[in-house]
Amino acid sequence: MISGKRVLVVIPAFNEAGAIAGVIGEVRGELPGVDVLVVDDGSADTTVVEARKAGALVARLPYNLGVGGARRLGFRYGQDNDYDVVVQFDADGQHDPRYIPQLIEALDTADVVIGARFAGEGDYRVRGPRAWAMTVLSGVLSRVAKARLTDTTSGFRAANRKGIDLYAQWFPVEYLGDTVETIVQAVRGGLTVRQVPVAMRARVAGKASHSPVKATVYLGRSFAVLLLALVRR
Repeated sequence: MISGKRVLVVIPAFNEAGAIAGVIGEVRGELPGVDVLVVDDGSADTTVVEARKAGALVARLPYNLGVGGARRLGFRYGQDNDYDVVVQFDADGQHDPRYIPQLIEALDTADVVIGARFAGEGDYRVRGPRAWAMTVLSGVLSRVAKARLTDTTSGFRAANRKGIDLYAQWFPVEYLGDTVETIVQAVRGGLTVRQVPVAMRARVAGKASHSPVKATVYLGRSFAVLLLALVRR
């Protein structure tokens, strides 16, 4: 527990055998009072074995649904088991568990809190089409949320019971829908969305894929997802 709240840290994982045990160990070391749920998203490696050895709860999806589907299962588990807070956390080691208490503290005045990479903490940078897309997304979604949001594609987030109830029933599986559209729908559902600054780290294992072509595709997809989120009811 943190500040008297039952907290569940949900970690979607797809073929993260090289990193998952270390990530779980770090979370449990920093925050021994929280529960950790790894949602295995159809991994073909030993992610499940490593997660269980590290002491996490494990839920297995029969095939790969994507991070949105895995997170929805995590929120549903949080709702079914009466947690006060669900924290979204990545399996690749980029998220720092030392910031989790700050996200939870911010839930005193918000329903969903985003750990923002571009809010004055750390030196994480992006360039080119990805940066352009993030700037536009943040500008539009800040107006939607009536709050300054600088990192609307961050997957490092915390939600209170209102957020848990919303996301347990509805959480998009489409690419970027799990970040952009979840903000729009939270606001439309009467929830308050805020951010706190965090620093991100390099991946523990695996390799992020970046190229000019993929960055351009990201730009186009970002605008398409934003448009759909704004018009979809």
